[in-house]
Amino acid sequence: MNALPLAGRRVLVTRAAHQAGKLSEGLRTLGAEPVEVPLLEIRPPASFDPLDASIRQFGKYDWLILTSANAVRALADRAAALGVQLLQPFTMKVAAIGEATAAAARKAGLAVTFVPVSYVAESLIEGLANRASGQKILLARAAIARDVIPEALRQAGALVDVVDAYQNALPEAAPEQLRRALANGIDAATFTSSSSATHLAEAAHEAGLPWPFPQVPAVSIGPITSQTLHDLGWEPAAEATPSDIPGLIDAVVRVLHP
Repeated sequence: MNALPLAGRRVLVTRAAHQAGKLSEGLRTLGAEPVEVPLLEIRPPASFDPLDASIRQFGKYDWLILTSANAVRALADRAAALGVQLLQPFTMKVAAIGEATAAAARKAGLAVTFVPVSYVAESLIEGLANRASGQKILLARAAIARDVIPEALRQAGALVDVVDAYQNALPEAAPEQLRRALANGIDAATFTSSSSATHLAEAAHEAGLPWPFPQVPAVSIGPITSQTLHDLGWEPAAEATPSDIPGLIDAVVRVLHP
């Protein structure tokens, strides 16, 4: 019987603590030891006012775009805090980036109309651009996210309201956890978003660690994350195809078990 392809390999998992399970379990199934250092902590936006106003005026939008399961959770939690039911108007369509986001939206009671083939912003834009003209669109996302989606849809003739549903922060414990993880050795580092890349760079700086990590290949979930890693001076050794968690695990195998 063949050994598991990742047997004995230590793989850095940088997802938020509440989201790491699927990636860690998938790696563990192939024999790897997932080393979890959560680099993203979900916090409330600087102000709830824009989000609250949008929830109360749901009926005026033709489309709701959700970029992550965290955005869905933040939207649903805020509606509950306001005592407002998150009811989808008959005329509103919902677009979700990725099956995990779509599943979270359905669980919140929203009917998802469109999920792009590739789980990146550009694929969503490609799918919506030809039907965006004159449409009123609500985009709920993380604070300080890229402006690719609203800019492209506005160019296509849409009226886009962008609201910060939450913000990503670096957990206070991350630098010390990262220092300990590297002291014990890492065979590869996985990245599931641009935020995970920028936050890892920040944590490494605070911990006094070299960047990029010597002799450690970076494995990216998709082209945008890869570009962020490139901009940070760490060329990815592999990129997931498709851009999802199973694809990321396959990319780790390609790097560590060629």
